[in-house]
Amino acid sequence: MTDTVDKTPAPSVPPEQIKAIPVRHYGRWVSGVVVVALVVLIGIAFSNAKINYSVIPDYLFDQGIVAGAWTTLYISVLAMVLGVVLGVILAVMRLSSNPVTSTVSWFYIWFFRGTPVLVQLLLWYNIALVFPILNLGFYKDEMNQVMTPVLTALLGLGLNEAAYMSEIVRAGIQSVDEGQTEASHALGMTQGQTLRRVILPQAMRVIIPPTGNEFINMLKTSSLAYAVQLPELIKKATDISSTSLAVVEMYFVACIWYLFLTTIFSIVQYYIERRYARGSSRNLPPTPLQRLRKNLARWGSFRRPEVAR
Repeated sequence: MTDTVDKTPAPSVPPEQIKAIPVRHYGRWVSGVVVVALVVLIGIAFSNAKINYSVIPDYLFDQGIVAGAWTTLYISVLAMVLGVVLGVILAVMRLSSNPVTSTVSWFYIWFFRGTPVLVQLLLWYNIALVFPILNLGFYKDEMNQVMTPVLTALLGLGLNEAAYMSEIVRAGIQSVDEGQTEASHALGMTQGQTLRRVILPQAMRVIIPPTGNEFINMLKTSSLAYAVQLPELIKKATDISSTSLAVVEMYFVACIWYLFLTTIFSIVQYYIERRYARGSSRNLPPTPLQRLRKNLARWGSFRRPEVAR
């Protein structure tokens, strides 16, 4: 008699369910407690300090403070425009095959990046000691009359900014593939047309972020113009503090205005960066406004009652 082999498959035994145990991060809790404790201690210290906080709202929109903030804004914009225009020229000169223009551009960048902005402002402010008379042939006047605090701040801040902007623009130009230049020349474009129509538009995605940072930094660096008697925000705050004796309080007022200006332009920079990053292959995250509209739409659909059919 032949034995019959049972070919019925054995019942499959389900594997034991794996239970994931999260790793405990004790260091996070310790660092969090330490940071919170430091913040509380700083808050207690400032609350017990001899600062009259009720004075700050009174001077926040003072006529002199608002005028100083406006001066800070427009001198920063003018100096930044000068720095960007001159920086593009210096960057093109630096990349030129002409050794004379390349050397002059390098020397300019080396000098203005290597000396403090305050020293440059003071040199322009006291330039009448070296050149008492400004004689351009078609225009002649005393240098003290020509070199006003506004012009001093514009030259000191703008020429210094041009040295940094030239390096930013040069990095942006070099980020564009050389094949773009060769293709433009093959289409019959000149060097200037290639730079304006092909190279710079593509380099903007690299140039815009550091340029925005430079402008925000310019808003704060403009406070150094206080040394050349420009009536900007710090100068106005100091003048008011000398009569009201609220020295620290007026500096708090200036800090609030600087934070307001830098926040506004940080938001503008964010949207400009998104504008020039649209051609990149990566997917851009939604903006805060887009997320807000999405959440409001989701909340509205959740609260909307269903209509009976």
